[in-house]
Amino acid sequence: MENLKVDKLGQAEYESTFFQHPNAGVLKAGLQNKTYILKNIENTLDTTDGAECFEKASLPEKIFFNPESTRAAIVTCGGICPGLNDVIRTIVLTLYHWYQVKMITGIKFGYAGLSSTPPAPPIQLNPEIVSNIHDLGGTILGSSRGCPDIDEMLKTLKKNKIDILFCVGGDGTLRGAYDIAEAAKEKGLKISIIGIPKTIDNDVTYVYRSFGFQTAVAEAKKAINCAHVEAKSAYNGIGLVKLMGRDAGFIAASATIASGDVNFCLVPELPLKLDGPDGFLHALVSRIMNRNHAVIAVAEGAGTDLIGNSDKIDASGNKLHNDIGLFLKNKIHDEFKLRGIPFSIKYIDPSYIIRSVPANSDDSIFCADLARAAVHAAMEGKTNMLVGYWHGEFTNVPLAAIHNKQKRISTTSQLWHSVIASTGQPPEWV
Repeated sequence: MENLKVDKLGQAEYESTFFQHPNAGVLKAGLQNKTYILKNIENTLDTTDGAECFEKASLPEKIFFNPESTRAAIVTCGGICPGLNDVIRTIVLTLYHWYQVKMITGIKFGYAGLSSTPPAPPIQLNPEIVSNIHDLGGTILGSSRGCPDIDEMLKTLKKNKIDILFCVGGDGTLRGAYDIAEAAKEKGLKISIIGIPKTIDNDVTYVYRSFGFQTAVAEAKKAINCAHVEAKSAYNGIGLVKLMGRDAGFIAASATIASGDVNFCLVPELPLKLDGPDGFLHALVSRIMNRNHAVIAVAEGAGTDLIGNSDKIDASGNKLHNDIGLFLKNKIHDEFKLRGIPFSIKYIDPSYIIRSVPANSDDSIFCADLARAAVHAAMEGKTNMLVGYWHGEFTNVPLAAIHNKQKRISTTSQLWHSVIASTGQPPEWV
């Protein structure tokens, strides 16, 4: 049985200033006893009792921190993603207006900003500074990969008297948040560490959907539509689109279904076989001979069994992949030349465009809800957790529960069955 209990810094004893708002009566009436969300939504009758559950995110009636003296900080790490500024803005507005926390610090350029030699000094945040940032892509705080020495970061937090640290980022960021929280606990420091999962690849365990993902899928669909136009406008035209997804193909798979015009979707979760009668190149040639055009969506991490990784790693410790898009483009070129089949191929890589755009309306709403849930948890004194989204509800998830785990596409899932149905690619490829 997995331990899904969320850590707390201590007993919440302060009356929440949240309920001093004019609408307090309505809000307080909406409070209910602590409720939980099943980890596994499908349970047999004999396993329902004692089933593992996540704590449902909720408004605290009492809070741990005194708002008058509380100092909060926000750090954004890793690659940029649609919605980062939405999250920053809502954290600031919720702390400032609803909890009356006025001392809010923005850490510049990721965890590097917590080192003893930060790349830039922190900035003070207030409603005026963040008023229009949700209309912008990227993050006003800047970002970086990697994590300085944990003790060094704790010294910075202690020196600046930070009570709450919101860590907005993906797998590496959340690992860092876990390490900071564990070290703070060991040293007896009452600092709330709250993770907000930001990964455009949507690969955080126990998080059905991470912010920015919906926007990325919508933008990826536009690129696929352009590739389809290019392919249909040429005799034996081939549109090849490389999408983000280092180790998980959720963007490629979802954009494939959303578009409806992709004929081959290649993801990291499945080995890529090129040659032979049951290989990708044979299937592509057959498609071109029958329909005179084809569209391919490939995740950046697909085909590593063929091309391997580069010798380099990024600052977060992730192995950098060789370029599967250019590899496939060259292999397709050689195959059609060898067969003497005329063709035209257009290779599109919209990755940096996709991740740089502002969040769409759906993601903006989602970002705001995530951020508010994070603030509520922090003010109640919860720590070493992230705000998840599970079975349609926001949840409090211990960072330990996702430590060294990854979410991947299951080839038996409805998502992958939909990909097969949409593309018509050979089902035996699973």
